[in-house]
Amino acid sequence: MNQVFKNLTRRPRSVRQQGFTLVELAVVLAVIGLIIGAVAIGKDVQRNAEYTKIKNKFVDQWEQAYNQYYQRAGVVLGDSQTAPQNMVNGEQFVGGGARSGRNMTTVTPPGAICDKSLGQGMTARAGDRTDLRTLMTRVGVRMPPGRAEGLEDRYVYLDTNGNPQEVQVCFQWNVPLSSGSAANAVGDGAGNVMIITGLTPDLARALDQMIDGKPDEREGRFRRLGVLNNAGGTTPNAPGQEWQASNRDQFGTSNDRAFDEDQIAIVTAIYRMNQ
Repeated sequence: MNQVFKNLTRRPRSVRQQGFTLVELAVVLAVIGLIIGAVAIGKDVQRNAEYTKIKNKFVDQWEQAYNQYYQRAGVVLGDSQTAPQNMVNGEQFVGGGARSGRNMTTVTPPGAICDKSLGQGMTARAGDRTDLRTLMTRVGVRMPPGRAEGLEDRYVYLDTNGNPQEVQVCFQWNVPLSSGSAANAVGDGAGNVMIITGLTPDLARALDQMIDGKPDEREGRFRRLGVLNNAGGTTPNAPGQEWQASNRDQFGTSNDRAFDEDQIAIVTAIYRMNQ
């Protein structure tokens, strides 16, 4: 009887309270850190892959289209086949006029060849032509797919804040620079070039690195529009210069404002052609 009473009055054993040990918390925090790091690395990998795609599938393809035009037409884009000038849109000078004499630094450059509009950062020239697509299709050159049919000269991508940006290509001839000549500052170097607008600073640096082997907005085949190779005509063989804008700048400014909702500033670059 006493044993039965003891069993009835015995308190149930309390359930042991268990928590996370310091080792377990450390493991959890380490896993969370690895996940966050993997996400950040994944974004960088995705962005680098997009930059490489823009170069391989768009910029390089337009350079090849330009070279194919030269091979088929025997002249550079928009030049005269009967009186070649070796200048993009050079048929504008057929019959003399603007290109008279031997001093090319005094020549008024012919207009750029674009399609439908000029990109941000480009200044319209007298005689600008807007038939890039017409010229290419006339000689049977297959253009890059670009943004869509009829918009082969455009490419849309997302900047580092996730906002859409549009790249556009044009072609033009630039005046040779002579030291100390401010009048030729618009030239940005001699020769036929591809103008590429709508580049974020980060994308411009990436393209410069892939094309020239180093990001430098002043030297090489790929550099920023408006930056003279000879440092404004005052320093021959001037040292290189970093790209001044950054992805922290708001669109149309250089305010170094890093708001996530901002559209990022864009720059315009020139890419010198071989022909």
